[in-house]
Amino acid sequence: MNTVKVALYGVGPIGSGIINLLSRKFWAQIVGAVDVDEEKVGKDLGEVVGLGRRIGVVISRDAHEVFERTSPDLVVHATSSYLPDVCSQILQCVNAKADVVSTSEELSYPYRKYPDLARKIDEGAKAQGVTVLGTGVNPGFVMDTLAVAMSGVCQTVESVAAERVVDTSKRRWQLQRKTGAGLGVEEFRRLVEEGKIKHVGLPESAMMIGAALGWNLESVEEEITPVVAEQRIRTSYVEVIEGMVAGVRQVARGITAGRERVVLDLRMYVGAKDPRDSIRIEGVPPIDLSIRGGVQGDQATAAIVVNSIPNIVAASPGLKTMIDLPIVHATV
Repeated sequence: MNTVKVALYGVGPIGSGIINLLSRKFWAQIVGAVDVDEEKVGKDLGEVVGLGRRIGVVISRDAHEVFERTSPDLVVHATSSYLPDVCSQILQCVNAKADVVSTSEELSYPYRKYPDLARKIDEGAKAQGVTVLGTGVNPGFVMDTLAVAMSGVCQTVESVAAERVVDTSKRRWQLQRKTGAGLGVEEFRRLVEEGKIKHVGLPESAMMIGAALGWNLESVEEEITPVVAEQRIRTSYVEVIEGMVAGVRQVARGITAGRERVVLDLRMYVGAKDPRDSIRIEGVPPIDLSIRGGVQGDQATAAIVVNSIPNIVAASPGLKTMIDLPIVHATV
C-alpha cells in the first residue's frame, strides 16, 4: 500500500486513540491536526495524544490552513455525533480533495434521517473524486455490519436482533456521564426529554441492516429508559447508590408492515452483569452468536477507523456506508 498522508480533525479521546494506532502503521504519514481547544492549539500532536514524543505536527484551529499546507490524502474526522453539526466540516475536507473517515454516528447511514445532507455530501465527494465513510464500533460494526455479515450463511432471514451490554464502570468518565450514571430517575428522564442522554446511532444501524437485507423499514421506534442500581456501586469517577440511575437502556425497533424485523437492544451502565455483544437471526439456518465480554469500544473504534482506510482509498468516489465496502480487517 502506498503512503497515505493523514490529517486529524478533532483531537479528543477518540481522535487521540486513532492517532496512537495510526502512528504504528508503516503506510500512514500524519501531516496535520485540527482542534478548537485552546489548551491544545499550538502544541505538538504527539505530546497531546500521549505518544510520549513530538512528531512535528502542531495542532491548529484553522482547518483550511492545515489542508492548504499539508494536502492530506485522507482526513480522520472525530468531532461530533450529529450530522447537521459536522456537515460543513465534512465538506471542508471534501473540498480539500481529501477522503474522509468520520466517527460521526449519524453519518454511518444518513439517507433516511438527513437525505438532503447525504445527497450534498455524496455529490460533493463525487465532484472532488473522493470517498466519505462514517464508521465506528456502534454504529459501524457490532450492531449492524456484524449482523449483515452473519446473514451471509442464511438462506432466508425473517428478523435480526442485536444486543450489546457494556459495563461502563470500566470505561472513561465521558461515557458514564452521558449514560446518566449517578443521576436521580426524574432528572434522568428530564435529560432524556431534552436529548442530553442518548446513544446516537441505533436508528442508523437498524436502517443499514434493513437496506442490506432488502427490507423497506417504514419506521424505527426508539425507547430510552433508566437502568436503576440495585446496590451501591463506586467507580473511579462516580458513586451510585441503590435507587439511583446506573445507566441507560435504549431499544430501537425497525418495523415494516406492522412487524418488527430489526430489534437493537443497547444497555450501558455501571456494574452491568455479563457484558456481551450478541446477534440472533431468525432464518434458515438460525444464527445465535455471542461475544463474551463484548467488544471494547474505544480500542475497537480506533481499530475500525484505521483498518477501513485502505478500503476507503481504493473505493469509488462518493458517500459510502460499511455495507458498500469490502470487509474491513486488521492491517499491519
